[in-house]
Parts: sequence; C-alpha cells; structure tokens
Amino acid sequence: MCNTSWPTVANPSLPRALEMAVDNPGTSESGASRDRDDLGEEAGKGVERLKMTGTGVQYSSEEWGSQHQSAKALHLRLAFVHHLRCTGAMANDTSALPTGLLLDNVYRDHDTGPGHPEQPDRYKVVTEALTGAGLVQKTQPLTQQPCEDDHILLCHTKAYLDIAKRDVASGRDELSTGDTVICPRSLDVAQRAVGGVVHAVDLVMSGKLKNAFCAVRPPGHHARPAQGMGFCLFNNIAIGARHAQKKHGAAKVLIVDWDVHHGNGTQDIFYEDGSVFFFSSHQAPWYPFTGWAEETGTGKGKGCIMNAPFPAGSGMKEIGAAIEGPLAEAAAKFKPDLVMISAGFDSRIDDPLGRFTITDEQFASLTKTLRKFAEEHCNGRIVSVLEGGYNLDGLGKAVAAHVGALV
Repeated sequence: MCNTSWPTVANPSLPRALEMAVDNPGTSESGASRDRDDLGEEAGKGVERLKMTGTGVQYSSEEWGSQHQSAKALHLRLAFVHHLRCTGAMANDTSALPTGLLLDNVYRDHDTGPGHPEQPDRYKVVTEALTGAGLVQKTQPLTQQPCEDDHILLCHTKAYLDIAKRDVASGRDELSTGDTVICPRSLDVAQRAVGGVVHAVDLVMSGKLKNAFCAVRPPGHHARPAQGMGFCLFNNIAIGARHAQKKHGAAKVLIVDWDVHHGNGTQDIFYEDGSVFFFSSHQAPWYPFTGWAEETGTGKGKGCIMNAPFPAGSGMKEIGAAIEGPLAEAAAKFKPDLVMISAGFDSRIDDPLGRFTITDEQFASLTKTLRKFAEEHCNGRIVSVLEGGYNLDGLGKAVAAHVGALV
C-alpha cells in the first residue's frame, strides 16, 4: 500500500535511522538486497521496479540498470532527509528566491516535419509569449545541457535506450517502438530536454531557486520504460523525479499532470512504486486510452496513482474540483518533498488535439493552487515541465499565464 506519511518519531535519531537502513537486509523476488524494516521499505520504494502491472510488460532488475540495485545508498539518503524533516532543518524560506526558466532554441532542432502538431513552431510561440510578457526578464535563465545515459536509465531500460540511439543513427523518421517522429538531431535534443530538467531539479532542491519552468521539446509523459510513443522519446518529468530522489534525497515526489492526454508513461514507471504520487486529469476516452479511475497502483504503489478522467467538454469546474478536492486531501497525507507539474496545454480551449475548455486565466489559477500545495508541504519547491499544447495561437498565452503565476 502507498504509505502517505513517514513513521511517527517522537525523538528522531539520525544514527538509529541509518542503523535501521543498513542492518535489516532482505531479499527481493529477483534476489537483490532490500531493507525490510518500516523506514527501509518507505525509503526504498522505486529503487528496484521488478514488474509493470497493467501493461503486460515485466522487467528484471538487470534491465533497470545497475543503479537500481544500489538500494542501500539511497536508503541512507532518504533516512537523512527523514531526520531533517522531523527536526525542522529543511524549513528555510524560499519565497525571496527567483523562478528559473529554461528557454533555449536548441529545442527547436527536433524537427518533426511539415504538418506535424508537435512542431518547432510551438517553441517559437512560447518564446515570443514569454518574452513579450516580460517573464524572461523576471526569471533566472537556466542553461540547457545534455544528460548522462545514467539519468535516462533511472526510468528507462538499457534495451530501449539502445533502440532509440540506433533508430536515430540509422536515419529512421519514426521510432521503431511507437508513434514518435524523429530526425538526426532528435536524440541530442531529447537528451538536452532530460538534462535541462535534471539541472532545474538540482537548483530547486539545493535552494537556489524557489521553482522552475522547463520549456523543453520533445515532450515526455507518454514515454514508457521500454517504449517511446505519443511524440515522446524519454520521460523528462519521471527522470527528474527519480533524480531528485537519488541525488537530493527527496523521499516523496508529487507529479501533477493536467495534459489533455493521460500520462501513461509516467504512470507505468511509478505504478508499483509508492514514493511518487502521480495525479492525472485527462480527457477520456482519448489517446492513449488509459488512465481510468480504477487504475490506482499496485503493491507498494497502491493508492499512489490518482486518475481523473473526464469527457470532452470538461474544464475548470471538473479539473479544479479534482485538484482542490481529492488531490489536495491526498497531498496533505502524502507530504511531498517536491511538486512537479507535467504542464500540458492541450487541455486549453480550442486545442486541435483535445476537447477541454481550460482558459489562460484558469491555468494561472491551477498553478497558484499547486503553489499552495508546495508551500504547505515542501517549502514551495516546484519544477514544471512542458508537455503538450498544439494551438499555436493559444499555447504561448497559456504558458505565459502559467509562468506568471510561478514568479
């Protein structure tokens, strides 16, 4: 079951927490060493995903890469964060810190060809809108940078990474795993999307930024552990969440996905996890035809997946109620150390790939609601990542409204 709170500790002791994380080894189904005490089980969620239920796909620990077998090191990090949270040592005020903005024309180099909805012109209108609204000047610029393979392997199998590299190098115009158009620059740009999100997470988690928005392409929330699909190569936000856990000891991460399409890739990655709470509001039935309310996670992840599927024509009334009601209640119990947003703006009114009715002002309102979550639970820490949004007349306006509410 998804444990939505840390064990109660009246007089927390860091040495005892570390002792618990080290001295109680167990054995998983695959034979990998795992901790079985309460703290170890809580801290170790997601270190080793042994299978993905609900997808018909299973993975061995080897397929997830060697970093998933270093459970003990991650347990020690998370035990330390638990100690800091219990003693109030993480309560530094971040309200005076700047908002980070990742905006770089390198993300236009992923060329999907004429007529494709996920086109480089999306980035042009986003850049123009943010500049025109004065938000480039009001935020701290972030630098794009390529990620390491190890970052990608936090959420994807090595076999899939090899496929993506091979598909791009061979000159294919589409990934062999699904409906994602690629060009000779796609791998490099996708690696820089991941790298940009990882860098933003570093700055927010280290207290140098209060929050950040990453305007990246290609999007990521449909990318599953062993499959790129739905315009996505790598799952940018899921990798960012895992990085926050591995490098910064974030014990729990909340991901909120308001894209009109269900974030099936993100759900698959964390379906049995329990250390990441994933919420998705989306149109249903609609591509990718997943994300029904009864999909709530399994094993340790049970209860840490919350889907809010709505019919075409839905808008702020339905989505706002889901976020301010059930999600707010769940977030209060879950107590995240970081809030991340899969910011898809195809849920905006008049988007050609969706039938939701969210307005620019309502995106700002949703953003303020999530800022309130973050201020209550994790000192305001938010990293938002661009997903969909295909109406070129409206995408920039919606992004500007969102970023304006973060500043």
